[in-house]
Amino acid sequence: MPSPDAVVIDANGVDSLITSLRAQGFRVMGPVVANGAIVHREIRAAKQLPVGWHDEQEPGSYRLSHGDDGEMFGWAVGPESFKQSVFPSRSVLWRARRDGQDLAVEATGDDVAPEAFFGARPCEVAALKVLGGVLAGAASPDPVFTRRRETAFVVTVECGRPAATCFCTSMGSGPGAAADFDLALTELAGPSGRFLVRVGSERGAAVLAGVASRPATAEDHRARDEVLGHAVAAISRTLDAEAAPGLLARNLEHPRWDDVAGRCLACGNCTLVCPTCFCAAVEETTDLAGTVEETRRWDTCFDLAHSYLHGGSVRVSTRSRYRQWMTHKLSTWVDQFGNSGCVGCGRCITWCPAGIDITEECAAIAASDGAVKTSEPTAVRDR
Repeated sequence: MPSPDAVVIDANGVDSLITSLRAQGFRVMGPVVANGAIVHREIRAAKQLPVGWHDEQEPGSYRLSHGDDGEMFGWAVGPESFKQSVFPSRSVLWRARRDGQDLAVEATGDDVAPEAFFGARPCEVAALKVLGGVLAGAASPDPVFTRRRETAFVVTVECGRPAATCFCTSMGSGPGAAADFDLALTELAGPSGRFLVRVGSERGAAVLAGVASRPATAEDHRARDEVLGHAVAAISRTLDAEAAPGLLARNLEHPRWDDVAGRCLACGNCTLVCPTCFCAAVEETTDLAGTVEETRRWDTCFDLAHSYLHGGSVRVSTRSRYRQWMTHKLSTWVDQFGNSGCVGCGRCITWCPAGIDITEECAAIAASDGAVKTSEPTAVRDR
């Protein structure tokens, strides 16, 4: 790291930071208010940030409210994550065109400008690392993800107002940021527009060098500790991440799966808002001119067709599809990639129309762990 020292900038410094990133060729993607939610859009100035906006989240509920406190980052997370920047919801893998009797196959490339992820929460930074273990850590790394992630500039903002659905403390992903960022900001309490900035990379230091700042004092560091301390105290949901893999593996026939299946709509909302879900489908389309495209798009394990093999789908029941999602996220992901697939952002709880809570489901199974025994084959029952 170029320098262990932190600095403090004001609201004008945030604006200068955005300007500096744009000057270096980055397309700055940051939080804005649109369609009743905080989402990621290209920004050119700090005035576009959701100043004074706060979110109120509960299972199956999301609302925005506005105050006059002047906070730029007084909210948790919205329905969108930066996954869509590194793993786009739809991308063309290759294209072929007929030229007389010949067929020319062309690579489609991925020439989008490098992006700066401005305002990424620590849980989102953790999610990018989890996705990297899947898509970039494979024997054949995904070229789109790899290029976009390697060129991305990450400006994380530590969380001072977690939502009621957050459980990042259980997953070790927040509310503070420890690594995997270029710059880390903390919006300090007290005088409005004061941010403590830590440097996480050489290019982060280079960008920050063009921004007016002052050295951080011991008081500034104490203010950061207070912000994070209040955030930790505000998080009420918990999940035993260490025990979850074994717990779920032992309880594949637990009656709780029937209970949740009676509430689950199999809509796939949880997978669409999740910052780590990577299920995708590949499809080919043709037109009358003889052009063929192979396209990859996001998919969900809640879709009946997602597990289709010759003769039918493997997971016919909602019970089996919810169980597949939850056990993969918290259990078999560890077997595959060495870490949990959940970062505790709480999006799956907030954006579930039925208000299903993954932490409650896990706790309900744990409450009677070992009490349910069956010899009936899972695959047979689910079909």
